Amino acid sequence: MDKNARLILPDGREVLLPVMEDTMGSMAIDITKLRSSTGCITYDPGFVNTGSCMSKICYIDGEKGILRYRGYDIEDLVDHCDFIEVAYLLVKGELPTAAERINYQKLLNKHSLLHVNMRDFFKAYPHDGHPMAILAAMVASLSAFYPELEEKDIEENIDLTVTRLLSKMRTIAAFEYRQMNGLEFVEPQYNFSYCANFLNMMFYSSVNNYSPDPLHVKALNQLLILHADHEQNCSTSAVRLVGSSEANLYAAVAAGCCALWGSKHGGANQAVMDMLNKIIKEGLSVDDVIRKAKDKNDPFRLSGFGHRVYKTFDPRAKIAKRICKEVLAESPIADPLLDIAQEIEEKATKDEYFIERNLYPNVDFYTGITFHAMGIPVSMFTVIFAMGRLPGWIAHYLEWRHDPYQKIGRPRQVYIGPESQEVKPINER
Repeated sequence: MDKNARLILPDGREVLLPVMEDTMGSMAIDITKLRSSTGCITYDPGFVNTGSCMSKICYIDGEKGILRYRGYDIEDLVDHCDFIEVAYLLVKGELPTAAERINYQKLLNKHSLLHVNMRDFFKAYPHDGHPMAILAAMVASLSAFYPELEEKDIEENIDLTVTRLLSKMRTIAAFEYRQMNGLEFVEPQYNFSYCANFLNMMFYSSVNNYSPDPLHVKALNQLLILHADHEQNCSTSAVRLVGSSEANLYAAVAAGCCALWGSKHGGANQAVMDMLNKIIKEGLSVDDVIRKAKDKNDPFRLSGFGHRVYKTFDPRAKIAKRICKEVLAESPIADPLLDIAQEIEEKATKDEYFIERNLYPNVDFYTGITFHAMGIPVSMFTVIFAMGRLPGWIAHYLEWRHDPYQKIGRPRQVYIGPESQEVKPINER
């Protein structure tokens, strides 16, 4: 088989471009020398056809509905591991042994406290400030309080920095919730697991005798695993791009938080809940919702359906649906939001319009409902998404650090502005 692609330019020149094959047999055309050899660049809005790196971390097959972290199917990881094990896998490259798992949990607990002066930052933010704004700022601020990564031997300190970030981001997220609700901060406890600690820091008070619900702990573990990585998505690409400038890990992850903030990315599960509230407020029936979603002239959009990559059922959505049903089955309170969501899911998945267009419920549809049933406010959804995605961001940052190519990210453009203009004196403009 010829390992080159032939590109014929308008002037008749013929250029050979090497063809690469990945682990799974997919092909990629290597255009790294295209501009130097031809003077041309490629035009690819949204980079939907562009491979920005070589990676060993995550594999997606959108047509077959496959998602794997370092070769492990997402279903196996959810069924047999907790979030700490998956974080270890992504960051260190392999699943931990029992001893390594115990030691990692101890390290995460050891580094879960925040510097006492960082508490003042929380108190300076408005109670109604957006949690993602606070999260990005607090993550970036960690580099000032824990500057080891800036010291001479970065490799020697990176493991400590990674462990600190994984643990402290959870504490930051919980403290955000407390600040939003005017509550005193609850310190992390040594006898709680990663997810139980987070729920306890959010919901405990001296007057409610709160204890983390084991079902909610399990659900949170599994939902964080579902969000832990997803190849070169918007926020991961942002982390890699900022990291390519040799900015530190905290700065790169803060950039990831900002990218995740958007409604087309991490804010999608919040959009689902906003849609459900809108449906209730306007008194729409589920049949009305389905009809409006199918009408191309109606601005209404059915949030939580369809996916940029998956052309079949999102494998994460299958698992998230199961988790959602488990949590709802134990929920003691009837909630019209949840009832409507379940009815929409049932009718849309049987409607030929949605089936023909591969518009299946995605992971965001179910996670928003589950978080709501667990008592987590909509404003915190994207923050929890960031907690889950953090191991993936770290893994990609570290992978870039050891990439022999290691050039700063610098896309080109197709310029469509004026060719040349002369500046006129201000009195002649």
